[in-house]
Amino acid sequence: MPEQITPLSVLYFLLYGAGIAVGTVLCLYLLLCRGKAIAPDITPPARLRCWAAALFGIMALAHVWWILFYTYSDDTRSVIYGLLVALDCLVLPPVFVGTLLNMLQDRRRPLWPIVVVMTPCAVIAVLQTALPDIDLTTPNMIYGLVLAVAFIIYMVVAVRQYGRWLRDNYADLEHKEVWVSLTLLIGLMLLLMSYEYTDNYVMSTIAHLTGFPLAGLLLWRVETLKDLSTDNSTDETNQSPILLRGEWGEASNVTLLLAKHCEDMQLYLKPDLTLTQLSDAIGVNHYYLSQYFTSQGTSYYAYIHDLRVRHFVARYRELAAAHEPIVAQKLAQESGYHSYSTFSTAFKQRMQKSVTAWMREEALI
Repeated sequence: MPEQITPLSVLYFLLYGAGIAVGTVLCLYLLLCRGKAIAPDITPPARLRCWAAALFGIMALAHVWWILFYTYSDDTRSVIYGLLVALDCLVLPPVFVGTLLNMLQDRRRPLWPIVVVMTPCAVIAVLQTALPDIDLTTPNMIYGLVLAVAFIIYMVVAVRQYGRWLRDNYADLEHKEVWVSLTLLIGLMLLLMSYEYTDNYVMSTIAHLTGFPLAGLLLWRVETLKDLSTDNSTDETNQSPILLRGEWGEASNVTLLLAKHCEDMQLYLKPDLTLTQLSDAIGVNHYYLSQYFTSQGTSYYAYIHDLRVRHFVARYRELAAAHEPIVAQKLAQESGYHSYSTFSTAFKQRMQKSVTAWMREEALI
């Protein structure tokens, strides 16, 4: 038991207790509750939900074993302390990394490398307690910092790839919020490092206080991320119907299929239209349809936005000719956009001017 109990240490123990309660409640909510309290209309990925539940659960357990340690020992030179640090290194980072990587639903990355690279941290923590005369804390801190920076860089690259994949496969899903993954990454990484590398009560208390909004942010991220698994299959044997490249004949056949089933029927006005849904509608495997767009020097994303912007322009001119009131936001929604900002960006890329500037010029004609 620590020799002296101060108001700050009491606050510290209260925060540990709050951390246990919050982690336990969020873990049980994600595992047992299917009410989707935050976004009832969205079905989040079950895999991500399980990983996040595991992360909250393990963080709650970590709070339990550390509060017990500081209550009954508080000896940072003991074998138990070294074992607890080693346990943190081997358990928390893999689950944390797994949760973040599962936000990138189009990627299947193995987790064993993170266990391998964290093993030296665990070994050093145990050696430090076995060899108290040798200072191994600094090398461990430097190694952990290098790993943190390397993983942040890795996640930046991964999220950029994910963004490109989304743009090529989804016409109007707002996935800018995927960058929240990096906010969580940096925040939780700093939080974890502050736990491991500081014995200062004030810094640890600040880390605890920061952890609560980060936990809420992670819960929001899990609850509001749409499950894209049905449109993420790369197994061509599961796609129906399938037309191989040789069955296409000329590329013009695909062009005719798109004109008949997408353009003439205005399928592109359907919000959240995906590449897989379009391929099913025209009877072409989604992989080969993607290859077709590439061979034409474009992408599914660009193709759909071209059609939507042209629809907006045509409808605007019809309404202007009829002297009817025009609301750009409403017309953008009619053209298949959930988000006006997405429409505005797509419009400017294609018309080389903003929506407002274009409408002003149209009014002068």
